[in-house]
Amino acid sequence: MTLRIRYFAVLREKAGVSEENIRTSAATPAALWEELRQRHGFDAPLSALSVAVNEEFVSPERALRDGDTVVFIPPVAGG
Repeated sequence: MTLRIRYFAVLREKAGVSEENIRTSAATPAALWEELRQRHGFDAPLSALSVAVNEEFVSPERALRDGDTVVFIPPVAGG
């Protein structure tokens, strides 16, 4: 399936892009995160991130479908 992945903050900096379309066989955001960690060298554990699919926060075990937009949101410091 093909997914649209959007990156923010430190993940965008590390990936070098703000979004990309990828072909994957990952069935869940958890499996997708492991694939993206290897691809881009991300070091954050999934437990430190929020996950959204199609603009809705979801469990890392939610089933993914072709055409979904997935966002992994790192913790952000502000002030």
